[in-house]
Amino acid sequence: MNLANQISLGRILLVPMIVACLVYYHPSRDGLRFLALGLFLVGILSDAMDGFVARLQHQHTELGAMLDPIADKVLILSALISCSMIHGLPDWMRVPAWFNLLVISRDAILVAGALLIFAIRGQLKVRPSRLGKCTTVAQMLVVPTLLLGLELKGPLMLMAATLTVLSAVSYLRMGIRLLG
Repeated sequence: MNLANQISLGRILLVPMIVACLVYYHPSRDGLRFLALGLFLVGILSDAMDGFVARLQHQHTELGAMLDPIADKVLILSALISCSMIHGLPDWMRVPAWFNLLVISRDAILVAGALLIFAIRGQLKVRPSRLGKCTTVAQMLVVPTLLLGLELKGPLMLMAATLTVLSAVSYLRMGIRLLG
């Protein structure tokens, strides 16, 4: 396994630690919020680093093409769902259910579409679009905004939601073209 793939795998391994920090968070243990934030930021940085390493060392692999977006989704969704479902978190750290439903629905549509394309064509090349990358970045930025209690939470969530919908439509159109 090359270095870029190891970095992606490391991002997945951060998830249980982030979730544990959020599960055991209490205002009297505020350090856990900052530990979750730090771990999440390491995850964001590792996303940029695995792509940089893959390009720099020409380590593009089929495993990496699948592992990187999976690592992104696991990191983002685990943090968002935790901030929505853990009852001990203060209201300012909570994610509304509609946002999670939107993000999960988009990802479910993408996975279903990829499976359909693979079933029909016998192959699938995973390539994120620019809009898809912007969507991932916007979704990632929601989590630090929540954990820091910043006022940008609402506008940033609306921007991420808009990009999520636009990228879902874009990927659907791309999938229809591939099948048509």
